Amino acid sequence: MLSNRHLMSPLLRCFNIGGGYSVTFIPKLCSSLGAVSSRTMSSTTQPLSQSTKSNPVDEEDTLFEIINGKGVITLNRPKALNALNLSMVRKIYQKLKEWESSNTQFVLIKGSGGKAFCAGGDIRAVTESAKAGTTLYQEFFKEEYQVNNLVGTLRIPYVALIDGITMGGGVGLSVHGLFRVATEKTLFAMPETGIGLFPDVGGGYFLPRLGGKLGLYLALTGHRLKGADVFRSGVATHMCNTSMLPALEQDLISLNSSKPQDIEQVLNRYHSQCPESQKPFGLEDKMDEINKTFDAASVEGILQNLKNNGSEWALKTIETLSKMSPTSMKITLKLLEVGSEMELQECLGVEYRLSQRCSEDHDFKEGVRALLVDKDQSPKWNPSTLEGVTPDIVEKYFSPLPAGRDLKL
Repeated sequence: MLSNRHLMSPLLRCFNIGGGYSVTFIPKLCSSLGAVSSRTMSSTTQPLSQSTKSNPVDEEDTLFEIINGKGVITLNRPKALNALNLSMVRKIYQKLKEWESSNTQFVLIKGSGGKAFCAGGDIRAVTESAKAGTTLYQEFFKEEYQVNNLVGTLRIPYVALIDGITMGGGVGLSVHGLFRVATEKTLFAMPETGIGLFPDVGGGYFLPRLGGKLGLYLALTGHRLKGADVFRSGVATHMCNTSMLPALEQDLISLNSSKPQDIEQVLNRYHSQCPESQKPFGLEDKMDEINKTFDAASVEGILQNLKNNGSEWALKTIETLSKMSPTSMKITLKLLEVGSEMELQECLGVEYRLSQRCSEDHDFKEGVRALLVDKDQSPKWNPSTLEGVTPDIVEKYFSPLPAGRDLKL
């Protein structure tokens, strides 16, 4: 069985130039990312010829099934928009490793509730852990990134149905897989610079590969892609009408093959029947501006380019960037620069260093406080200006962690 790494060339051709329109980070969606859950479930894998459906009750945060030889994962925290917690991360990793080494033909992952695939990770618990001096923040990021790497290197095909909100941790559970199926309801974003973090879960790897400066634009502004734009950008490989997802899932489950080309044939059929897939890219007329204004060696240079541009779009983009953490923007720019030359595993190692430094420093805690806890929407960044974020500060974020703490994949 070919691994996704061996299939990387045809995969990367799906990353093409696309875009969207500038919007600010949405606190309403952000609140879902802070939901804390201790709900767990256990499951055992039955013979491949049987369906091992679990009762989908709220107490079970992740459901695992084997149906006709296919492994099906359902993220089952609909009230929290299927946001990831450490319990879910651990169970998904264990199950993927189990299925990879068994006779499971391929993996299908989806979200429950109809509103979200996965709206992100349990960032409130992470920042509370860092403040309290416990190790949850270390464990969460390390084990989440291990799952991201496993999705990207899995030896069996991986199909993600990214219907609804797909942000942060949800992106990490989907974008590195071989097939990502969006719908007209898909809402994609990496809004981390607005909470003092950075676009992680492999964002440093896939965002620079979207074409032109689109990835950097998405990373710095937290811009949202909707529906067809998720496909046009290359974040998704296919589309399907939401109403047709049950039929698509059934056809995939019924498929007596594990060959990527056979899976793709099924996906292509539904893609061709999806009117949304025919829509033009929403920011096609802005891509020249994005490519020119975001082509700079510094965030300050990007802002100057935007000021020189002077268009209504440029001024709105400046307004958006003015709300983001200066530190987050600078480390994000460098991450995408170095990530463009790295393999996924190396990039996740760098991101782990950044995640630990962000968790232990000021802005991430302050962003979560302002957006999720006190909800005053007025984070006080430190440093408060781009000029205050010196090269030495940026380099500190990228430097090796204390002995034994770096992530090795």
